Amino acid sequence: MTKLVIQIPCYNEEATLGVALAALPRELPGVDAVEWLVVNDGSADRTSEIALLHGVDHVVDLPQHQGLARAFMAGLEASLRAGADVIVNTDADNQYCADDIPLLIEPILRGSADIVVGARPIGTIEHFSPVKNLLQKLGSWAVRVASRTDIPDAPSGFRAISRDAAMRLNVFNDYTYTLETIIQAGQKGMAITSVPVRTNGWLRPSRLYRSMPAYVRQSMFTILRIFMTYRPLRFFVILGALPFTAGTLLGVRWMAYFLEGTSRTRIPSLILAAILILTGVQLWTFGLIADLLAVNRKMLEDVQLRLRRSELESERAAERAVEPSRVPAGQR
Repeated sequence: MTKLVIQIPCYNEEATLGVALAALPRELPGVDAVEWLVVNDGSADRTSEIALLHGVDHVVDLPQHQGLARAFMAGLEASLRAGADVIVNTDADNQYCADDIPLLIEPILRGSADIVVGARPIGTIEHFSPVKNLLQKLGSWAVRVASRTDIPDAPSGFRAISRDAAMRLNVFNDYTYTLETIIQAGQKGMAITSVPVRTNGWLRPSRLYRSMPAYVRQSMFTILRIFMTYRPLRFFVILGALPFTAGTLLGVRWMAYFLEGTSRTRIPSLILAAILILTGVQLWTFGLIADLLAVNRKMLEDVQLRLRRSELESERAAERAVEPSRVPAGQR
């Protein structure tokens, strides 16, 4: 039996959640059961009540607002405990066309992918400004470089995830999960692909940022942190090369003047060259240390995966042991 759980992270979504839920399917080809799950991320409105009124099977209420990334991970954990074999993540503002869910899950059902990301037609979305389009392309490029994958719309939250992939994902960034999970998939050798999807009309502004400058600042910080976390050696080698090169050029310049026999000592230039060279070497050292820490992180993630699998298998075994007792005696 194949179970699909469609999860929706929500924060004060009472105005649009009903629209999004009304578009979700209850039956799909290749899937035996479809369930809905809503993660209420500390909402101050009637989000949970609206979810229950529309027949949502599972509602996860977080005690306080923790951000999209934490809500996403809480949804994955709850979906796994609900027995999901495939998890589809979508937005509460009905941005993504629910009719394209079969396209998302098809590669997973076929066994050719662990994660499928829905690629939006960015160029045709009217409420996407030129700056946002540029940052979307920049973020996707950064993810492709860091993950060695080819996902054209990395910031897209419309995606399908297999049970095994969901158990292997972790999110360290509090801002968003979209970029980081793709990089993890590439780092861990998961099969990840993309399919074109449609979008619906604009219902409300994005909740991820309060203004365009804030969006630009947070996006750049996220991309920078991605490189520092998942490509530490490359990041610090490039960063250290800048002062090291400048210091070396200054040193060569000082040496040329010294060999010419000039009367000026140019000691400040020599000191600056030494400082720049030492700074570059220190940054390279940081890169080596960070790379070793990354190896340790991978080992801890392997241990975490084994614990998750053990816990979920134990819960499933306990549920199967309880099920026969629920059947009437005459039907056993």
